[in-house]
Amino acid sequence: MADLSINFAGIRAPNPFWLASAPPTNSGHQIHRAFEHGWGGAVWKTIGAPVLNISNRYGGLSIAGQRLLAINNVELISDRPLDVNLREIAEVKRMWPDRAVIVSAMVDADPQAWKDIVAMIEDTGADGIELNYGCPQGMSERGMGAAVGQVPEMCELNTHWVTSITKLPVIVKLTPNITHIVDPAHAALAGGANALSLINTINSVMKIDLDTLRITPNIGGRGTHGGYAGPAVKPIALNMLTELMSDPQVRASGVPISGMGGIVTWRDAAEFLLLGATSLQVCTAAMHYGYRIVEDMIDGLSNWMDEKGFATIYDVAGKALPQTSTFGELDLAYQAVARIDPDKCINCNLCYVACNDTAHQCIDLVTGGGVRVDPGYDIRANGRQVADTRPQPVVRESDCVGCALCANVCPVDGCIEMVSVPSGRESVTWDQLTAQRPEIATSWDAMMAYRREQGIDIH
Repeated sequence: MADLSINFAGIRAPNPFWLASAPPTNSGHQIHRAFEHGWGGAVWKTIGAPVLNISNRYGGLSIAGQRLLAINNVELISDRPLDVNLREIAEVKRMWPDRAVIVSAMVDADPQAWKDIVAMIEDTGADGIELNYGCPQGMSERGMGAAVGQVPEMCELNTHWVTSITKLPVIVKLTPNITHIVDPAHAALAGGANALSLINTINSVMKIDLDTLRITPNIGGRGTHGGYAGPAVKPIALNMLTELMSDPQVRASGVPISGMGGIVTWRDAAEFLLLGATSLQVCTAAMHYGYRIVEDMIDGLSNWMDEKGFATIYDVAGKALPQTSTFGELDLAYQAVARIDPDKCINCNLCYVACNDTAHQCIDLVTGGGVRVDPGYDIRANGRQVADTRPQPVVRESDCVGCALCANVCPVDGCIEMVSVPSGRESVTWDQLTAQRPEIATSWDAMMAYRREQGIDIH
């Protein structure tokens, strides 16, 4: 079997699956139960300044009957007394010495405040500290959370205050509510961070109730922005992870990254690992399905690694990174076209509508007799029957630009595939082309001349 154990900045765990700092890690009782189900670690719900939470706290995004595709929360950090949290942290670590117990912390941007909380955390025997620079609601208005993570200078300064007084591994949790995720990452490294984690929740307003005209979640008739998480944020998280892992300074530092944001299945977990994360944090999936979800994650990831011949997590980590690129480095001569499997097609015509209304009008509806028709055609034309079956969508490959919209709207797996075909052109990237012929980037006449030379016809 594959070895799922990790050593993350000196923090050891039997597997990379950690519960993120959130409601699932609110108490020692919860984390005991989570560890019994197999979680490799847990980041304790953020401790720090006194808070008072409100209700309702969560708003959910459901689409076509699928529940909790995303969750919006207006919950703050732990509202349990600091001494209770610290006592339970020590108890959990004593009972589970092989599991990673990391304490998330958030206090005022003041060196003494950090000194005090760090000393308390060290006394618990915890394995590490995660600095919460991401919380976008409530705490940010008090100058903490995202208010620190959005200002690189503050990120560096606060991190330095912590790393200068502790030997525990320090993980900096980055906020996604920023233009360029690399900037606070550089600041955290400059402050001495031993590791990074991302993403925290995304600032959002979930929805408006069209009957009451109130924001959801509704708190006594009022609402506010909150943190957006769950399966719907995974593409954003993967992009930001890729940005960090593609950055020369981050790569050169060698600091490990804990990835989170929309991990629900082992497949999601594998994607984060393939882009360079070496520990994985989960929140919304545990809130939706309970702690036992980790059993499927562990089995699925282990079996996949065995099938692929990966012996350890570190054999997987970053394997997909060499394929990441910028637009300017992509091959302009590559050509793909859509092909529809008539045996799988259910004649819903979604591909036809999508292509003809919003793409490149290269799908026709063709009857069994080879007659092209419109979607609402009459089976009888001029008093004679033109077909005895519903028309079949057929791609005119000569006009297909390979946008893949049809493949994405098709409800049948494998019915429409994007197939690579020879373009007849030599491979060239935009960067290469504009270096050779810079006028192409500024003149439409030059661009059209190049297209004529290459036989590129965009209808």
